[in-house]
Amino acid sequence: MTDLLAKHSFVELGARQRAKALLDAGSYRELIDPFQRVMSPWLGRQGVVPQADDGVVIAKGSVDGKPVVIAAIEGNFQGGSLGEVGGAKIAGALELAAEDNRKGIPTRAVLLLETGGVRLQEANLGLAAIADIHAAIVDLRQYQPVIGVVAGSVGCFGGMSIAAGLCSYLVVTREARLGLNGPQVIEQEAGLDEYDSRDRPFIWSLTGGEQRFNSGLADRYVADDVVELQQTVSALLQQGLPTQQRSRQAEYYLARLAELDATAQIDPVTVRELYQGERS
Repeated sequence: MTDLLAKHSFVELGARQRAKALLDAGSYRELIDPFQRVMSPWLGRQGVVPQADDGVVIAKGSVDGKPVVIAAIEGNFQGGSLGEVGGAKIAGALELAAEDNRKGIPTRAVLLLETGGVRLQEANLGLAAIADIHAAIVDLRQYQPVIGVVAGSVGCFGGMSIAAGLCSYLVVTREARLGLNGPQVIEQEAGLDEYDSRDRPFIWSLTGGEQRFNSGLADRYVADDVVELQQTVSALLQQGLPTQQRSRQAEYYLARLAELDATAQIDPVTVRELYQGERS
């Protein structure tokens, strides 16, 4: 009980507090903060109240004394959805980090992914912004690791789940969820018998953090604790670039998927067994 009370939940923090928690004390500096009023020009026209930072916090600082940029998505605003402005903030931060590296400044990046994917009210503009994020991750990870963190409670879905897969390393908690499509979308398209979006144990058993780690789709599985997240992110940044990026292992994943019986309903045990083989 004492250990439980001593823990400080990372999931319960907002995007700004999460970014501050991961950076060295006193090093936090926010870029394009809410006082600059850079927000979506489209939401108000559709009767949606915009947010002054468009639901994305960009912070520069240091981890273990070395430069890091953090992009944190606020899951409490529009379900963490990304539109034109928020997406451009993330892509721009990653592009500037890559430019830093080309100038000899070894800037790393951490993405705090609490997002349902593209913001439907901004449609193609949001999709284009997410594509820019993908390109920027691939560019930066040539030089320095890009760490993705999916903590909860929104999860990481849609185009941003692809961004998570492009990260050099991915960290998840038990509360995390990761998938290309969210439960409601799968249920809508495949039917209730295939996927019941109200069955929370079932959902977490297939797309939850523990399952994604056991399936080899995440690199670290940690408790919902600020200190443990800090230590894990710090260790991965110090570890440097992986021997092979996950997104470069397409042949491995295709071979595993070829073994799957698509005529039977998938279950958690089958998923774990599918990816137990050693990746090359």
